[in-house]
Order: sequence, then C-alpha cells, then structure tokens
Amino acid sequence: MARDELLTVPQVASELQISRATLYRWVETGKGPKPLKLPGGTLRFRRSALDRFLTECSALV
Repeated sequence: MARDELLTVPQVASELQISRATLYRWVETGKGPKPLKLPGGTLRFRRSALDRFLTECSALV
C-alpha cells in the first residue's frame, strides 16, 4: 500500500483556493480537512483527507 502524501498548509490552501488564515480558521472550527499536528506544532494534511473533504463538499452542491 502506498503511503499517503503529506501536504503543507500553503499547498492545501492553494488547492482549495482559500487563504492560509481561512484554512487555519476551518481547522479550529472543525470545518475543513482533518490535519495532523507534528511535534513542533506544524500542521500537515493527508492527501486522502483532502480528497475526502472535497468529495463531501461536492456532494453538498
């Protein structure tokens, strides 16, 4: 099984076409894709979590 790609905040924000501040706000409110918090506090997002989030959003439209 291939390992899930880890994406940075700028990569995810760019793909969603939102600002980094909006992405952080979504994370705080539980609205966006679920992040992983690294030991230093940095956030990363699994590609699969982002894809799942996008699929769920498109189902609402």
